[in-house]
Amino acid sequence: MQAEEDEVVVFAWIVYRSRQERDDINAKVMADPRLKGDQWKMPFDGKRMIYGGFETLIKL
Repeated sequence: MQAEEDEVVVFAWIVYRSRQERDDINAKVMADPRLKGDQWKMPFDGKRMIYGGFETLIKL
């Protein structure tokens, strides 16, 4: 991560019941007007953000 001494690395894990549920939730988040415009500033350096996709680990 190349974190500086005064930075904190945050790890988050979100689990959805299905790909469809994830897609529905992400669409609602992106449509939220509170996230639009110049008033919203990212509280972190998004250029160093790492994220993954959807993969089923265990199917019961």
